[in-house]
Amino acid sequence: MRLDKYLKVTRLIKRRTIANEACDAEKISVNGKVARASYEVKVGDIIEINMGTRPLKVKVLSVSEHATKENAADNYTVVE
Repeated sequence: MRLDKYLKVTRLIKRRTIANEACDAEKISVNGKVARASYEVKVGDIIEINMGTRPLKVKVLSVSEHATKENAADNYTVVE
């Protein structure tokens, strides 16, 4: 799954266009490297989001095409 879509499905970022713009502005990194919106997310990846006042670092536990509000957070775990 594309990085911008993963961020939207898991509700880490509210809209896909905002996720895409964040990737273009180099505010999203995967495994320590700045990632493009087209990056294919895999289980075990560490995603770091540097938007707002404090950065958010999460580890991908699963990749699913659809997630409800209740189980969206089951796809990742916060590392820091």
